[in-house]
Amino acid sequence: MASSPCGNSNFDSGLEIKTRSVEQTLIPLVSQITTLINHKDKPKKSERTLAAIHRVGQAVSVAVGRFVTVGEAIATENQELKDEMGQACFEARKAGDAIAQLTDVGSALLSQSDPRVTVFSDRTGMVKAARLLLSSVTKVLVLADRIVIKQIITSRNKVLVTLDHLERVSTFQEFVQIFSQFGNEMVEFAHLTGDRQNDLKDEKKKARMAAARAVLEKCTMMLLTASKTCLRHPDCESARINKDAVFHRMRCALEQVIEIVTEARSCGENKSLPASIYDGIRDFKSSVECLRENLYSSSPQSVGSQLEVLVERTEDFTDSAYTSHEQRQAILGLCQLARQDTQQLVHAWVEAQSAHAKEATEDMEVAILKTCQSVNDLRRELHKVAVGRASDLLKVHGEQLPLRALKAAGGEGNLEAVAEYSRTLSEQKEQLVETCRLLCHVSGSEPLEITCIHAEETFHVIGPQIISAAQTLALHPSSKIAKENLEVFCEAWESQLCDMALLLREINDVFEGRRGDKRPYLSLPRPGVIFPLWTLYVCVFLCMQEQTSMAKLGLELRLLSSDMDTEVEKWEEQEHDIVRQSQSLANAHVLSEEGLQLCSSLRTFSTQSGF
Repeated sequence: MASSPCGNSNFDSGLEIKTRSVEQTLIPLVSQITTLINHKDKPKKSERTLAAIHRVGQAVSVAVGRFVTVGEAIATENQELKDEMGQACFEARKAGDAIAQLTDVGSALLSQSDPRVTVFSDRTGMVKAARLLLSSVTKVLVLADRIVIKQIITSRNKVLVTLDHLERVSTFQEFVQIFSQFGNEMVEFAHLTGDRQNDLKDEKKKARMAAARAVLEKCTMMLLTASKTCLRHPDCESARINKDAVFHRMRCALEQVIEIVTEARSCGENKSLPASIYDGIRDFKSSVECLRENLYSSSPQSVGSQLEVLVERTEDFTDSAYTSHEQRQAILGLCQLARQDTQQLVHAWVEAQSAHAKEATEDMEVAILKTCQSVNDLRRELHKVAVGRASDLLKVHGEQLPLRALKAAGGEGNLEAVAEYSRTLSEQKEQLVETCRLLCHVSGSEPLEITCIHAEETFHVIGPQIISAAQTLALHPSSKIAKENLEVFCEAWESQLCDMALLLREINDVFEGRRGDKRPYLSLPRPGVIFPLWTLYVCVFLCMQEQTSMAKLGLELRLLSSDMDTEVEKWEEQEHDIVRQSQSLANAHVLSEEGLQLCSSLRTFSTQSGF
């Protein structure tokens, strides 16, 4: 048998795909390659079948060529990716040419003595070509995704520079001019990060991105009023403190976004989630239930240690000054019951091992059930305490008494009253912060844990900001801007309370099993409409004339694909496995349906993003 035109390749296909758009682009390709590998060795060779295979093979080659052209354009514009992208594009083009050559069977019926290498005579060659095409296209898409990350970083850097300028302005005229520029840059950043949030596969990263974007959204209005107040009252220390806190929080949120998209870590900073009781119970139960299958999957000492770590985490509940005596006793009692049941399990476990049992004994099975039930009861009690406290706090805070009192006292210039109500607000803030921490323990999912942490941090930061804004108003009771500034921070507090109520409902849904896996978390900010990944790349790197050309090419390929559809529909199922799968391959790369709407989408996106 003649050698394959594709040859051998050690191209790396073990690439981690981190976004849904890349994944969805590759799904049809993966599906068709699977079919290619399993296709029948001797399909019928009628004239029409051969002609159809030939047409589809050529269409694949053309589609890959256009795909590679865009990839090469990206490489030209981004020298740091030139070598890697060039190699990936070379491999993709080679694979496309190989598929075209292997499907070049339409000119005549092939005889046994025909010397040409085709899909019929070299099935292995087709498999190699298809695999090479998958790996190279994946590499091009993943490399192009780095451009999206680069774009987010560039946008963040522009925001940071303008933020520095805003912080140093000394006149209203200068502030208005720079803030207008800042607003445009934030809109662009919001679009880019919203698309990225929606595109991320990892739910934890998506939740962290949502939290950071929520901070930036709310802080933008705070930055406006805090800066205006500081300009109006330049010698007021409380106004300066208020403004500095907003700028600091915005910078932290911007940095968090970059950490997420680049998977970086701040020096010495641990970004892992705090250990929750829910996680501890889940891991403990898993260790216990594994004993049914393998008596030696763990040791009695490790299981006992797991339980003690779990019990230690409940101290966040039992040590709280806001936990009632009855609740504390109930938690302690359930912890003790879990210890007793675990001790009985260990006793039955050791006996089974001594008897060289191959699986859990009847005594072990009973002990396993009792141990799991006792920790389930503990989880239920902790959930009841956390959710009950949060519900009570939301009812109390729904009246907004401290906020109204602070506004009134500030407007009257009553510093003593402001100090008094500030203490009340500080106490409520501590209660909310601790309650968010308890909710994190029982949230039941990592995205909700992250949302609880975000709520905790928000209350922790906004509380003192409200107080400094109220102090500024009390010092300048006739200042309209100081009054407006206090109002903005109070609205942010009220907004976070509403978010907490939504979060509470979702935690209950998870606990009661009323939540589907695909249902979005309403407590997380929703990003805007996401543009297809490749559309975004083309938007950034091609001028409008080139964009129009791409749209025409997409239409051309769609017409060609329609022609192929007509051809394919004529044949029986057993005759055209290769034809249909090759057609899927062509559609997977060019996304011809996107071509028809490319120009209008690109123009809209360019206008919204400020390109």
